[in-house]
Amino acid sequence: MLGGLDGSGDWGICDPADARNRRTRSSILIEGEDGQRLLVDAGPDLRAQLLAAQIRQVDALLITHGHADHIMGLDEIRPLNRVLGKAIPTFATEQTLGELRTRFDYIFRDPTPPAFYRPAATPMPVEPGQQRDIAGLDVRLFRQDHKVMDTLGLRIGRFAYSTDVVAMPDESLALLTGLHTWVVGCFQRRPHPVHANIDQVLQWVGQLKPQRTILTHMGNDMDWDWLQRNLPPGIEAAHDGQTITVPD
Repeated sequence: MLGGLDGSGDWGICDPADARNRRTRSSILIEGEDGQRLLVDAGPDLRAQLLAAQIRQVDALLITHGHADHIMGLDEIRPLNRVLGKAIPTFATEQTLGELRTRFDYIFRDPTPPAFYRPAATPMPVEPGQQRDIAGLDVRLFRQDHKVMDTLGLRIGRFAYSTDVVAMPDESLALLTGLHTWVVGCFQRRPHPVHANIDQVLQWVGQLKPQRTILTHMGNDMDWDWLQRNLPPGIEAAHDGQTITVPD
């Protein structure tokens, strides 16, 4: 976090010398067998993230909710428009789309190809419980409780992604059985009012029994090396730039 005694950051218990503790805002890119790519969330670090991952094209965007750390990179999609040649289909709930229209009204105006002198998105309303084809992927959406609002979780085959969640409705837990890989938000060790902590995630894992669980959206008491040494088998901490392959 910003701050620290010398201004170099408040690292909490995290070791700043470990590059895996240098975390940008949470986002993932999902690539299907046909090469199409779905970007999930567009936080303030989006430009740096896509450059670091050498991502040239994104075929669709899904926004889990309207908090700033998940949407404030939307202005960076203009070069992606130029590559795609059109407005990017942007999937979100009506509530989230309303927040995007308030903050980024210009991205929903008529697109301006081929130069795209402003970013362009096509709103694609979705709701929890729906199953949609997004960028060639069969995506099942489910509701998550973030206390201050609901967020969208998603499942594709044997993979699921659950960021910004503190409680999981029963109907959503039912959709998370039989997973190979679950990437789940785990903000800190101690309880937090709007984010899951380690004990909460361990409880879910004990119930759902995914083969592999990867923690994301971590705070500064979540040192990567400490987590690797102390988490049970099958549970690990994510790091920026990580690539995951999920079997069929």
